[in-house]
Amino acid sequence: MGAAKALLHPAAKPAVFLLALLPLVWLVYAAFTNNLGANPAEHLIRSLGDWTLRFLCLTLAITPLRVVTKTPALARFRRMLGLFTYFYVVLHLLGYAWFDMGLDLADIAKDIAKRPFILVGFAGFVLLTPLAATSFNRAIKAMGARRWQLLHKLVYAVAGLGILHFFWMRAGKNNFAEVAVYAAILAVLLGWRVVQFARLRSAGAPRASGQPPSRVRG
Repeated sequence: MGAAKALLHPAAKPAVFLLALLPLVWLVYAAFTNNLGANPAEHLIRSLGDWTLRFLCLTLAITPLRVVTKTPALARFRRMLGLFTYFYVVLHLLGYAWFDMGLDLADIAKDIAKRPFILVGFAGFVLLTPLAATSFNRAIKAMGARRWQLLHKLVYAVAGLGILHFFWMRAGKNNFAEVAVYAAILAVLLGWRVVQFARLRSAGAPRASGQPPSRVRG
């Protein structure tokens, strides 16, 4: 009960917001104090990509945690974490466009088409954009709940593209340890949803008798 009250406290959302900004604050501080290693630009770009994956995992973890722990208040933070996922992927993309490509749009377009791992990462960004753009109550009302939920299932494709992007990026150095960790986490989170969906379909069987199925939002 104490944890639930803490999650519903007016200060909870601002606290989560500030915590979500800490990775960026640290990276900016490290950049100004020359603590980003021998290749600061590469370290910055890759760190922003790592935090994108981490926030994606956190966003997808909200619903399972809410259901398993029976803590509905956790849902208050899902939208914010999803928007921070987009925030960090935008910074990741901007870092690549600025530090690697000098903001030359023609070169960026050629590079995206030429290198599969960048193409896959950019595709993930493109799919994530409409999700961020419609993560507001007005968008839900305008689209209708069913269409909005259908659109936001694209997050599962984004997760797959994110892992593939990370895998191809690490393939050059044959270093897949971190990739395996993120892949395992996302597999568990998505697998939980598959199980819940199967249960929902099973619960929908009595509809012929006039009883509506229970609804579980993923």
